[in-house]
Amino acid sequence: MTNKIISVAKKTLAVEAAAINGLENFINDSFVKAVEAVHTAQGRFVISGIGKSSIIAQKIVATCNSTGTPSIYLHAAEAIHGDSGMIMPTDIVMIISKSGESPEIKNLVQLVKSFGNPIIGMVGNTESYLAKEANWIINTTVEKEACANNLAPTSSTTAQMVMGDLIAMSLMELKEFKAIDFAKFHPGGNLGKKLTLTAGQIATVNHKPTVLKSTLLKEVIITISKNRLGATAVVDDKNNVLGIITDGDIRRMLEAHASIKELTASDIYHSNPITISPVALAVEALSLMEQKDISQIIVAEGQQFVGMIHIHDLMKEGIL
Repeated sequence: MTNKIISVAKKTLAVEAAAINGLENFINDSFVKAVEAVHTAQGRFVISGIGKSSIIAQKIVATCNSTGTPSIYLHAAEAIHGDSGMIMPTDIVMIISKSGESPEIKNLVQLVKSFGNPIIGMVGNTESYLAKEANWIINTTVEKEACANNLAPTSSTTAQMVMGDLIAMSLMELKEFKAIDFAKFHPGGNLGKKLTLTAGQIATVNHKPTVLKSTLLKEVIITISKNRLGATAVVDDKNNVLGIITDGDIRRMLEAHASIKELTASDIYHSNPITISPVALAVEALSLMEQKDISQIIVAEGQQFVGMIHIHDLMKEGIL
């Protein structure tokens, strides 16, 4: 049974991969004009379908909305029972169908044409009713379904999904949609944090361990232990950053000295430490820490000490 499962899985993968590769032949003038029409439309991108294609339509709508193209989903069957009222005069409508011949699709095409809205037909049969009535065709023809009986929508829906991504990514580039724009629509979760959370926001809620160069080593150890960041900043009397002492520095110092009674922070601190601005993204702090192979980084505004970030802070926030 194991060999059969592996065989079927690999065969399915090969069939669907071939279907995706075949889409390259359909990135043509009609595809370009369809994307341009959506890009220049004054209204929204309305996407509809029936059956499995309706699920694909919902996914494409979600992708477009999150990448800067206002879109709405319209179920083809519900459209003729009142939901077509959501279509505004400035909207452009894309109808997804493998056959392009189902009764619901034909009814929807007639309805949209009566409204005067342009139609993009994402269709797997370029001789179908949908293809002939659409203003532009997005061709998703596949050689065969991955289903052994060539019936269950598999390769065809994969092709629709991928073609939807091609449309969405093309629109994203045309709109010059940037990471900061993406963050506006994804403020929650780890993705939102990576795009919005700053080093200063993390440092603000942490303890702010500092010592002077003249601070005795015993007090330095107490400061590091009490604040639980594994390090302390060394500052002057104006709170300017002079250096850093980590718990690793303390261990190395204890190995090298029999007595620490007379030692001060100035004897072991690292001058000119790595710092980051409070307005820099937390993900930038992570990148810098990985690059320099350090576990703590000082947050400073100019030379002024603001706080400190530990690698564990980034793990806790889901940045790492």
